[in-house]
Amino acid sequence: MPIRTYLVTGGAGFIGSNIVATLLASQEARVVVCDRLRTSQTGKWLNLRDQAIADWVPPESLWPWLEQNGDTLHTIIHMGAISSTTESDVDLILSNNFALSRDLFKWCRRAGVRLIYASSAATYGAGELGFDDKQDLAHLTALRPLNPYGWSKALFDIYCAREADAGQEPPGWVGLKFFNVFGPNEAHKGSMKSVLAHIWPDLASGRPVKLFASDDPRYPDGGQMRDFVYVKHAAQCVAWLTQNRVPNGVYNFGTGRARTFAELAESAFAALDRPPKIEYIPAPDSLRGRYQYFTEARMERLRSLGWDQPPPSLEDAVKDYVQTHLRIGGAG
Repeated sequence: MPIRTYLVTGGAGFIGSNIVATLLASQEARVVVCDRLRTSQTGKWLNLRDQAIADWVPPESLWPWLEQNGDTLHTIIHMGAISSTTESDVDLILSNNFALSRDLFKWCRRAGVRLIYASSAATYGAGELGFDDKQDLAHLTALRPLNPYGWSKALFDIYCAREADAGQEPPGWVGLKFFNVFGPNEAHKGSMKSVLAHIWPDLASGRPVKLFASDDPRYPDGGQMRDFVYVKHAAQCVAWLTQNRVPNGVYNFGTGRARTFAELAESAFAALDRPPKIEYIPAPDSLRGRYQYFTEARMERLRSLGWDQPPPSLEDAVKDYVQTHLRIGGAG
């Protein structure tokens, strides 16, 4: 098999850098990264330090690079986005998360290049309609995201589905609605780091960890539930998709089992062989009305198409993250 060339946008970021590492470890590949590394203090460059990438493209040079090198590409793996659920500049979010994605979709259609992109469970909003990744436009347009980030992802999912219905699509495209991803290489994300990365300084120092109290009577403090996804498992699925064709469309990616935030914290204490010490604090006003109390991916569609790698248990994933990454590097 000839060596394939992949372009990973956001390839120095959290999920993107794990995809880069998995591609290079699992197959003969040339991996090109498009991303901004900014200052050395952000630490994003560390996510790529151990990876033999073939080229680096600054975002402002993306389109000239594609015109010069696009005929060498097998797949664009589009992970670049503004991922903050509290970002208030909606024009900025749409420019980065929708308009750029739309233009890449069009370019892939013209060039005959496959596209894999990151959607999000944030498209489901509070989950009033459940977490079924049905493809029909009526379902996609009925979803009500809770924040501009989720809306921008939903808008692109709808765009892709409409283009597909009109027969105007790349030769192969897949969107993955990632649920609550956590794991190594997220230190640069600041306030958008996973809960486990946020509580790590207290865990490491022996202090009680702090979780948000619930203001929904259906959920006790610590009983808020999410489908926690280990980033290494997510990266393995993307690598699998580069080697296996599935019908074009948007698919959920989670474990299929919701767990509580208390269980997440307790797993971290167990990984350190310590009894849990958890305190609950009020959630900030900025999260009111924007908070998902329950998420759980329906995974039947993707599994029925051959994705059969079982996810690690929450306990095993947390143990690996804590003992192999956080405890050693201290930052994730």
